[in-house]
Order: sequence, then C-alpha cells, then structure tokens
Amino acid sequence: MTDPNHPNEQRDPRDPNQRIGPDHPDHLREPAPPPHPYYRELEFLTPREAQSRFVVRFGEDRRPPGRPGFLARRAVLGAGGVPVVQYRLAPSEAQGGPEAYGLLEREVAASVALERRYGAEKFVGVLTRVVGFDLSAAEPFVLYRPPIGRPLTEWAGRLDADDQERITGQLAMAVRLMAGLGIVHRAITPENVRWDGTRARLCEPYAALRAGEQRAPYGAAPWAPPEQRAGRGAVDPRDDLWSVAALAYHLLSGRTDRGDGPPADLGDYRRLAALRHSGLFSPHAAERPHPDALLRLLHVPDPLAAGAEAVDVLEPFRARYDAQLARKRALTGERRPVGAPAAETPGVPVRDARPPSRPSLFTRIIRGVEPPRPTAAPPPGPPAGPPSEIVQPPPSRNRMCPHCLLPVEFDERLLVTIDAKGNRVPLDLSTERRPAHRADALRKAYHLCPHTVDGDEGHELPLPYLVNGEPLSVALVGSSSVGKTHLLAAMLGEVELGGLEPYGLKCLPLNPEAHRAYLRERVQSLQQGRQLGRTGQQTFARFADGLLVSAAGAVPRPVVFFDLAGEDLAQDSEVGRFLMGVDAFVFVLDPLRALRLPSLEPVREQSGLRLRDLGDEAFATVLNRIPRQRGGLVAAPAALALNKSDLVRFEPVVDRWLGRDLPGRLDPAALHAESRDAYAFLAQAASPAWLKPFDDCADCTLHFVAATGGQARGDRFPHGARPRRVLAPLLSLFAQCGLLPGAEPAGPTEGIDR
Repeated sequence: MTDPNHPNEQRDPRDPNQRIGPDHPDHLREPAPPPHPYYRELEFLTPREAQSRFVVRFGEDRRPPGRPGFLARRAVLGAGGVPVVQYRLAPSEAQGGPEAYGLLEREVAASVALERRYGAEKFVGVLTRVVGFDLSAAEPFVLYRPPIGRPLTEWAGRLDADDQERITGQLAMAVRLMAGLGIVHRAITPENVRWDGTRARLCEPYAALRAGEQRAPYGAAPWAPPEQRAGRGAVDPRDDLWSVAALAYHLLSGRTDRGDGPPADLGDYRRLAALRHSGLFSPHAAERPHPDALLRLLHVPDPLAAGAEAVDVLEPFRARYDAQLARKRALTGERRPVGAPAAETPGVPVRDARPPSRPSLFTRIIRGVEPPRPTAAPPPGPPAGPPSEIVQPPPSRNRMCPHCLLPVEFDERLLVTIDAKGNRVPLDLSTERRPAHRADALRKAYHLCPHTVDGDEGHELPLPYLVNGEPLSVALVGSSSVGKTHLLAAMLGEVELGGLEPYGLKCLPLNPEAHRAYLRERVQSLQQGRQLGRTGQQTFARFADGLLVSAAGAVPRPVVFFDLAGEDLAQDSEVGRFLMGVDAFVFVLDPLRALRLPSLEPVREQSGLRLRDLGDEAFATVLNRIPRQRGGLVAAPAALALNKSDLVRFEPVVDRWLGRDLPGRLDPAALHAESRDAYAFLAQAASPAWLKPFDDCADCTLHFVAATGGQARGDRFPHGARPRRVLAPLLSLFAQCGLLPGAEPAGPTEGIDR
C-alpha cells in the first residue's frame, strides 16, 4: 500500500488523501492559458504556506447552512480532476463584512493548525482535511477535501450498536485531537458528522474558538451545552464532549432531549452507563471528564498518549529566555535598597525617587506570579479629576519638558492657544471671573516652553501636561516602514473605543483639538482601510498625540507618544536628543526584515524588503544613546512588539497568541508566557541582533501584535484594517510604570535618571 502522505509516490491524482500542493503533478509552476473555456486558474497557499497554482473548474454556488455570508461550491483541480470544496466570502461580505472575515480567518487558523500537527498521522481521518486558502483574495476562501460519507441524520434507525459505539469513540478522539491544540469545535451536530460505514468524520471547524476565550452564544439544544448557548464563562474542550454525549444518546435512543442536563431515561440504556457515571451529561463543563479521560472510559487508544506528543522545537529557546532573565536579575538585583539614590547622569534632570515597598510588578510578571491587589494611596500632586474641573492649580514640582529635557514651571503669562493656521495666540485670563469658562479655556490651552533659544524651533506643552500627575513619555522605535505609525494609530483607536476601560483606566485627550486632528488624520483613515503615509523626517521631535490617563481615586497622569521617522531614529542627530528623557519604549520589529521563514519570501519580493541579520539599525542607535544604569542595562521599561504578526499567523506559537483576544484584566502569568514564547520564536527564526532590546533593557516584555491585520494593495487594505492585540505592549508599559490600578511601578526602575 502506498503512503498517501509521501510526495514522491506515483498514485491516482484523484486520491482524496493525496497531498495537494506544489508537489502535486498537476501543479502549474508557471502561468499558462487554461486548456478549456470552462477552466480558470486558482492560486492559493497550502497549509504549509507554499504557493500553489492549478487550473480549476467550478461548480454552482450554494448557501451553506450555518455559515451566513458564505458561498460554497465544488471544484476540480488540475487535469487529473482532484475534487475539492471551496467556501468563500460572498462579494458583499468580502468588501465590508469584518465579522464574516474574522470567522473565516479563525476557521482557516484552526484548520491549518490541525493539518500541520496531525496531517501525517493515520488518525487524522476523523477530521475534515484542509487543502489550501487565500485570505488576501478579492473573495477570500478556504479549500477542503470533499466530504466522504453521509450525515448522521440520514443514518437514523440504520446503525447497529457497534457502529454507534465506534462513532462515539471516534468523535471523542476528534475532540481530543482538537483539545491538544486548544481548539473547541462548538458545532458537533448530526448534520455536521458524516459516517461512511467505518469512519466518522467531523466537519470543518467554522465555529471554532480557542480554549480560554469568552464563550459566545452559539448553537441550539440539545447539541450545544447550556453554557455555550448562553455565552457564559470561558470556552472549554469539554463543551464539545457535551455534544458527543448528546449524539451518543440520540443514536441509541432515536430521540433528542431538552438539553438541560442528563436525559430523564438515561438510566434505561446500559450502553451509556459509563457516560452517565462519568458526569458527561452534566450541564457544567467543569463537572465533565476531560477528553483523554473519556477515551479511557470508552477503551479507545489516546492518540496523544505519553510519548506521542510532537517535539516542541522552541523549548531550548524558552530555556535561553529563562537564563537571560536570570542574568539580568543578577545584574540589577531584585530591588533597590530603600532610599538609595540612582547614579547621577550629567546634564539630565534627576526625577524624584520613590523607593519600592515590595517586589516589582515586573518581577512578578516574569516569574508568572499573580500580583496582589494593594490599595496604595495616590502619590502627592494636584487634585484628581477631569481637566474641565482643574482650574489653574500650580504643579506639585517642576515638570521636565519632554522635548528639550529642561524643567518648566507654570507661568500664566506663557499660556497660548493655537489657531487654525498654527499661530500661537496669547491667552489672557486675568479678567475671566467665570470658573467654568476659565476651566474650559485652560483645558484647551498650551504653555510655551521658556527654554527656546535663537535658532531653535519654538515649542509648547498642553497645559494638562504641567498640572496633573507624573508624566509618562512613550517612544516607538524602529526603522522606516516597520509599521510604527500604523501601530500607534491602531493603539489609540482601541483606546478611543474604550479598550482600556476593562483595566480600570479612563482616558481623556491631553489637548482636545490636537487629539481630534490625530483621530481624523490617522485613526479614522486606518479604520476606513487606508494605508497611512510614511512619517516625515523632522528638525525637532514633537509627540504625535497625548492622553490624560487616570484610574479611580488616582491622580490623572499625562501620557505622550513619540513617533519619529525611522531615518531620524537611525541617525545619531540632535532630533533624537529627547530620547534620553523618554520614560518607556516600544521597539517595533518587522518580520519581513527579521525572520528567516520561506513563507515570507513572496511578500519580501513584493515589498522590496530584504533580511537583515544585523538587526534594526534604529534599535541599535537608540539603545546606544540611552544612558545605562542597573548593571549596564537600560533602566527605562520597554516592550518589543513583533508587528505584522499576521504575516506569520499560522506558525503555531504565533497562532496561540494572535488568535485570541486580550484578557479583560492584567494577567502576569499570560504576559510572562507570551514574552517567553515570542523570545523563543525570534531566537529560533531571527539573528540574535533582533533581540537586542530585550538583552539591553532591564525590564522588557515581548508581544505578538498586528496593527492592520493584512497587507495593503496600493494605498488600501482590501478587507479593512483589523488590529490584533495592539494594546498588549501599552498595558505592559502601564503596568511597569504604575499606571494600572493595583499595579506598582517596576521596583528596580524607581528613581532612575535619564
């Protein structure tokens, strides 16, 4: 018998188990005219992301049940007539249906993950096999091998007891395989299970979610469990086991139950005794057995038993991450002694030191330990409240201008507004006696920096920057075209949509008019699917936008974001002198420049980018410019964001994180695990130079993010911008800097001078 997974064996091209990709005999390596007017050419990516091109003949479209917004049709690939089934987004959904596109993207991610992990195993026959996909096509699609057998609904009354047991056991095996990758199918029904007389086969995972995600209401009784139908709690692989139990009861009894718990007559069926006593019919997932335990009850061999697990090639690199953390902790110490001042750096103002009272949040994050929830009093400063309630309070201490790094004292004579032409108009409030009007004017006012000298560009600060809590400046670092501008716009777009509110943070504009202009020119353009223009070089570093961030009972803190052109960051010029005063950094990494992955070669050719084993020159220039403390490490908190992660979304470790939403609260254990995985992925697929921010910064987390979720065509993203996990780096920095409720500043960075 031939091996259906060996690419070099000669066999019938119509064999449903034959690999369909660049090694297939009908694969077109060069474009060719179709041999018949009924044929067209179809390009797609295989599950290993290899480019394939076949002549294809399509059948008629139909609307598949349970998949609104999709069209389905059969197709035949190549001269050998290899049959496939294509599911694609209807034209209207492809152009403006982000929800339908997201469902397709999830389905493809689940199908590819299953194929990559189990495609060469004999037991993979219990799953529908994916052939290929194209998520960037005008009508995005996925291809599957055609279904074999008939739905269980057509076998009613024709299955003997042995067949029923085989179906139950094989479905339990399918759930076990999916659970091994953290995938929950959620759509196991008689219509979605096919039986050919010897093998049960589960349909495509078009409703799949990741274990641990919030349940979304889906399915109907009795096949979907009560918690899934109601959308309560977190997705659990045991959700699918309820569906298997409901099917087992239906096959044996010929009836359907109400789906609220164990059927009333369950005790009448001795063949279901093991399922009944195991708690499989419990309405609560936590009371059901795990998939591997169910296989033991059914006397079905566990395909993922000890010794059968795939070797994780990233594990040695995770160990290297642990060693690097240990090295940095040895250099910096767990905490600085109480009251010990930091070393003075000439020419840079020293910030007030606040000695830590306990190990830092970052220390707990890197160890994967859940932090306690302290109720610390807010730091001294002006009264908390929205800007409209703050009426010219004096600052608690001098503020350092983030541009020129010199202290600025509040002086009402230096207040200005900026008109539509950009002119600075003096603001005189000496005769204004109405408190509400005065507060509104101050909310929109700017304060001139008094340190402008002849020949320098004049600059000003939004007044709230001077009269609230300790400011926080964040700089995005990376070469040109790595996506810094898109990432910042995506971040602030998520903030505007309330993305920080689940974490107990409220955000207001630092200056309303400047913020509106940024939203209009950057955020809204990105949300409308337009590619943003490159950031131009500057003669003076200005921040792109600013927020006033506050938690309940705490003093609001100004947060400003710097987004400079990559050319300005890569040059050791005067434009970048502000970097010595930046409080936190987001280093933005481009996978097209960094990762040695064959799947990225077509995109590199299209974009004109090339691999750079020497790393990002902007990373090196900025890190070499920042003063070193704490054992020769950079003291400012940092985050390394692997942007454009959608380009490598089907790599298992990337899919593990990019395929799930951020949790609704800061989870130090998850943050530690993501940093560890991202480090391991980069250490395996990129040169060591790309990890320089992590190696050089005392506190640095790593994140998989996608600012746009796809590649632009021309000046537009054809399926819209779909940001993924873009707030993760910001939340990490906020946690390290003490901005999140219940989170302390990273202890070893207290009192640093920059």
